[in-house]
Amino acid sequence: MNMYNTRVTKKKIFITGVVVFICMVVLCTTGVFIVAQRSKADSSNAMKQDRIRKIKNAEIIKKQRLVKLKKNRQLAAKRLDLEKSQNPFNGVPGEFAPWKTKRTDGKKIAYLTFDDGPSENTSSILQILNQNGIKATFFLIGQNAERNVDLVKREVNEGNVVGNHTYSHSISYNEGAENFLDDVQRCSQVLKSILGDQYNLKLMRFPGGYFGHGNRLVSYRDAVVKAGYTYVDWNDETGDAEGNNPAPSVLMNNLKVNTASASSDSVVVLMHDAGPKKNTVQALPEVIQYLRENGYSFDTIH
Repeated sequence: MNMYNTRVTKKKIFITGVVVFICMVVLCTTGVFIVAQRSKADSSNAMKQDRIRKIKNAEIIKKQRLVKLKKNRQLAAKRLDLEKSQNPFNGVPGEFAPWKTKRTDGKKIAYLTFDDGPSENTSSILQILNQNGIKATFFLIGQNAERNVDLVKREVNEGNVVGNHTYSHSISYNEGAENFLDDVQRCSQVLKSILGDQYNLKLMRFPGGYFGHGNRLVSYRDAVVKAGYTYVDWNDETGDAEGNNPAPSVLMNNLKVNTASASSDSVVVLMHDAGPKKNTVQALPEVIQYLRENGYSFDTIH
């Protein structure tokens, strides 16, 4: 009997131990599962919060970029307005004559202009301009531009402005206004073919100037203005088109007389970029020095 009771007791103890063990396993497994679920939930929340932070940061960065872009546009607009106020050329068809309007910024500006190129002298002119940190405006003859494509590109690539001086430079003006406009348009097409479609400046100079022909060119002027062109004469010059290639000293004397006579805070200086005009190249450094000494800074017509 005692042996039987002992066995029963041991069996109960064993069963109890198994049950306890199973309960402990279940509890541990449940605990691990709960911890895992909590960890997963925490991880999911962390990821969600991270996504929210990233979205918020992206929105902040986007807003900052928009604010910066707006400021840059405002600054660019202010710079453009300032540039327009300092350079009276605005591309409006008609005459550009800055010497007829007194500047409001207290500056004195000289616009160096070279007609008839490109030529064998163009490289030397560009070199002198670069040495002096100056840009100029070149009024090109279309047929010369066709023969000197690289020089046309160089003029623009080095920061100078290229204008239209007609294709054939017929100074007799016997062709009539319509044919003259065709010649101007042909030059524009040549320049665009060389410089690309981004070249759309409708800036031109009449061969010999508009004001040098009295009322003969009124219909010619009306034709180019109607076609959207701005034309430019000059109020200062070296006189390098007069006589047989005047000496540099003569050119300088002409410039001094004409600058004094202009008595303006804006001077558009006429010179020529043609093969025979070697003395223009020789005089150019002194031209620049003289104008600087008289308080002028330099700009292009653009």
